[in-house]
This record gives sequence, C-alpha cells and structure tokens, in this order.
Amino acid sequence: MTDFFKGIPQITYEGPQTDNEFAFRHYNPDEVVMGKTLKDHLRFAVAYWHSFAWEGGDPFGGRTFERPWFGSEMDLAKLKADVAFEMFSILQAPYFCFHDADVRPEGATFAESSSNLSEIVDYFGEKMEQTGTKLLWGTANLFTNSRFMSGAATNPDPEVFAYSAATIKTCMDATHKLGGENYVLWGGREGYETLLNTDLKRERENMARMLRMVVDYKHKVGFKGAILVEPKPQEPSKHQYDYDVNTVFAFLKEYGLENEVKMNIEQGHAILAGHSFEHELAMAREFGILGSIDMNRNDYQSGWDTDQFPNNVPEVALAYYEVLKAGGFTTGGTNFDAKVRRQSIDPEDLILGHAGAMDVCARGLKAAAKMLEDGKLEELRNERYAGWDTDFGKDMQSSDLDAIHDKVLADNINPKAKSGRQERLENLVNQYC
Repeated sequence: MTDFFKGIPQITYEGPQTDNEFAFRHYNPDEVVMGKTLKDHLRFAVAYWHSFAWEGGDPFGGRTFERPWFGSEMDLAKLKADVAFEMFSILQAPYFCFHDADVRPEGATFAESSSNLSEIVDYFGEKMEQTGTKLLWGTANLFTNSRFMSGAATNPDPEVFAYSAATIKTCMDATHKLGGENYVLWGGREGYETLLNTDLKRERENMARMLRMVVDYKHKVGFKGAILVEPKPQEPSKHQYDYDVNTVFAFLKEYGLENEVKMNIEQGHAILAGHSFEHELAMAREFGILGSIDMNRNDYQSGWDTDQFPNNVPEVALAYYEVLKAGGFTTGGTNFDAKVRRQSIDPEDLILGHAGAMDVCARGLKAAAKMLEDGKLEELRNERYAGWDTDFGKDMQSSDLDAIHDKVLADNINPKAKSGRQERLENLVNQYC
C-alpha cells in the first residue's frame, strides 16, 4: 500500500440522503435495472492518462500537480501502478484503460520502450489478479512525441508509418495478454494543418491500410475483443480524417471494414464536431457500430476539448437512452476520459471527481431505463411517422416520380403543417430526470 490516498475510505453506496462526501448517493452497483445490475450496465473504467499521467499543465502554464510517481524510472512507473490500482479499489471501478506512454517510461529506442511496456504489463497482470480490476481497452499514444507531429498512419514519412505500426502491434499484444475487451485506435493527429503540403488520397489510403492490418492482426492472434475507432474533430489539427461518426462510417464502408470495426464515442469530441453526444450515439446505433463511450463534458464557453467530469443528468440520460436502445454494452463500457481541473491538486479531488461522475451516470441510466420502459417517447415518435405505415405511405415508398405527381393532382393533395412538439417532448424527458 502507498500513502497517496491515506485516510480516504472505499466509496460505497449510502443512498441519496447521506451527508457523507465519500459515498455514492445514486450508484448502487448491485441495483437491478432492466434485468441487469448497474455495475453490468455501466461498466465503469478509469482513464490512466488523465488520472495518473497528466501533470496539470495548460497552454499558458506548466505542472500544477506534484505526484510522487512523476519521472522516467521504471520504479516510479510501478509506484504509479500501485497508486492507480488503489484508486480503482477505492472507487470499486471494475475496469481501467491506458495508452502505452501512460504506463511505461519512454526508452531511447523502440526496443527499449517495448521492453519497458512488457515489464509493466507483467506488473499490471499481478495487480489485476490481486484486485479483480479488468482492462476495458488499451491503445497506443501516436500523437505526443514530435515524430507524430504530421500524423502516424497518415504521416508522409514511411518510417513514421512503420514505427506507428510496430507500436500498435506491441499495444495490441499488451491488451491481448491482459484480457482487454477492446482495442481502440485514436487518431490524435491523423489530419492536416494545410492542404498546400497534403496528399489527401495517399494519407487516407495509408490510414485504411493501417486499420486493415490491425483487423488482420486481431484475427491472426485470436484477440476476441472489439476493434474501436474514436472519432476526433479539428483539434489539434485543422482537419481530422476521423471527424465524426458519419465520416468514420463512410470511411469504413469505402474500405470494406464496416463489419470489423465499431466506435468508441466521446462526449467532448461530439461537441467539437458540432453535434450532441446523443446524436453521435444514435448514428452509431443506426449503423450498428456502437461499441463503447468516453464519458466527459466540455466547457461550452471555451471551445476546447476540456475533458471535464459529467455533471448534467438530462444530457447523460439521453446518451444512455441511445446505449440502451442499442441493446446496452457488450465489450464496451463507460470510460471516464476526464480530468480534474489544474487547480484541484489534492488526492481527494481525484477520488471525488470520479465518484460524483459515477453518481451522475447512475442517475442518467436509471432515467433512460424509465423512459424506455415507459415507452411514451417512442410512442410519440412513432405517431409522428405513422403516415408512412398507411397504404398511402407505402405507395410513396414504391411509386416513381410520375406516379406520385399524378396522385397529387388526382387527389388534390394539399398537406397542412403539423407540430413537432419539441417543447412537450423536452418536458417529458425532464419528468424522468
């Protein structure tokens, strides 16, 4: 045991009336909703990078956190793991997620970095066996180091492409060895800054080739988890190829990968793309590629991906409504890709940020389940489109332009506008929240 979280108790469910700050008010892991426990519905995961690797810097200032594991030695990486698994246990979080660069020191060579990762993976294995914590997904950091400043799979330099492919292989091997349930590809810099020096066709084809190699390797080694792509718009590049769910699905269809790859969708990225979180989830559900989610929020005044913990129950409820309509998570879950603010420097802040977010998600999911079980929202939606199930509606789906034109003339069709009833529907949603 370390002393970083000394004096902080395990967070347990005490109910809405408790005045204990270190308790769940709404997240009871054993509570059954729609035939499953909240633990099995939500499948919470802690993001290793924001919780243990981020130093609190921003574009105008450096480190504000002083953590005893900050440094480049393997002993410090193991101390970081010790603290991380203590936090997983305090929160009763069943899963965690990581990039390679979060957990191992950077070596002087690729071989040294790979060796460091292998050593930490073995250490993780011991910790996971001791605590029962599992790996929701692993991924590769192909964006921080300056070698990736022009992208990884889309880089104009084939040596960077090769380095990226080799890094992905080691991270897939690590994920597979630890029993990870998904592998995520996050294109942090798969985009361009200016068209003046960009070959769009070559970059997109190289990106597709990398993804195809990942899928092929999954089958070669017998990895049973899902391959997930995480859409990411605009920042840090001017344009990202994996802009949103629609863009990624079109890409998958173009290269014949739509049956091999699903999506990990983040709330903050949805907002940056000009969408709502539920929009992105609904699109993925309609396409049949909803895999997992990163749950956070942006500061709507900043215009930046601020990765804050969720605190808006109605927004979260609408997100989980789409997840439940899709049948719920299978290999995916709720990863908190969220970080405490750079002024929140105490260990308690790290615990309470997660605990509060878990409560918000529990409230949101329970509200979403009530909406779905009650059926009023779906009933009103079906009512709006009911005309398409009539004989006339069916004729419109099978007739050609000439026939429809003649029908409108013959029957003197002159439709009147009908209310979309948006305010009434929003009031209905708020009744459940």
